[in-house]
Amino acid sequence: MTKCQQKVYQRTPTILQLKEISHSRKMSKMTSPPPTAADAAEETIGTTGFSTLPTHIIESHVLTRLDGPALASAASCSAALRYLSSQNHLWTELCHSTWPSTTSPRATHIISTFPGGGPRAFFSHAFTNAQQNPISSSAANPPPELISAVDIHYRDKLILSKHQETESVSDWFRCSPFRIDLLETKEFVPTPIKHPEGDETCTDIVDGMSLSWILIDPIQRRVVNLSSHKPVTVQRHWLTGEVKIKFASILAAENGHVMCSAAVTCGGSDSGKMQVTEVSLEMEDMDGVHLNGKDSLASLHRALDGKKGGDRRLRYEDYLEMRRERKERKVKTEEALDMFCLGFGVSIVLAFFLFLFCR
Repeated sequence: MTKCQQKVYQRTPTILQLKEISHSRKMSKMTSPPPTAADAAEETIGTTGFSTLPTHIIESHVLTRLDGPALASAASCSAALRYLSSQNHLWTELCHSTWPSTTSPRATHIISTFPGGGPRAFFSHAFTNAQQNPISSSAANPPPELISAVDIHYRDKLILSKHQETESVSDWFRCSPFRIDLLETKEFVPTPIKHPEGDETCTDIVDGMSLSWILIDPIQRRVVNLSSHKPVTVQRHWLTGEVKIKFASILAAENGHVMCSAAVTCGGSDSGKMQVTEVSLEMEDMDGVHLNGKDSLASLHRALDGKKGGDRRLRYEDYLEMRRERKERKVKTEEALDMFCLGFGVSIVLAFFLFLFCR
């Protein structure tokens, strides 16, 4: 036996030594306390490429820099990241940073007690737009109160953030045309947007402005986002120079669809920059008629009661095409009815003269 073989033989444990090592490991596992979730996370992270980073570093310096979709994707990478990314405070801060209007005490309480996962479930429902779900009867009653959380950005800069509560049980609300106004009369919000002088500036507004109008049912803990995020139309009044920026979301209704439109009106100022003078939410049917509070609340109730995974959201262009076809059919029906009435009238006159001639 060579010297090298002797050294290897001396370092190789005997069968008795292996049994003793195995027995000691079993005893240590039996006597040690069960690992906690944090210990399991640390152990798993140590074996999946994060061995050099403590869990609190990952949680405070890595996960806090992710947006909602990225944080949800990180949860599917491993059991450890699923545990770390499911912390409520991460999703609460994410909700507040995405929608600053949700930082009010009441909205924060609703987010923390949202069914199905607290702030994570709230973010999941509020991040996506209103889904085009099939019409279904709901046993729950329409909400007696609506909370609006509205945030307007221009090129990632916050212009307006407001939280407003609206009662929906009075006769005045149910019989009057549905409308939610965020700003009081003569109230305005300055913006960094230059007053448009042509079509190029209006195009810049379409590309740079975004709006999120989240409607919350505080009683039944339901939420829906009623915005297209990007404007669907930008119109400049030829006389006053006011610019009306329209955001729209199409909802299902009993007799087709209704359009929930959020309008932002901007006027000029002495500094040459525009200022927001009006922010409102209205609803209209396929014929362009404004709905009252009762009918609007029924459509909003279905949107709040909608579940994820429904049909795709109807685009604004598709809705306009459907409305145009509906108008054409209505015009053709009216023309056919007019022709019928005209022919019937002519036949009556001819019959009358024929009767007189035959006498």
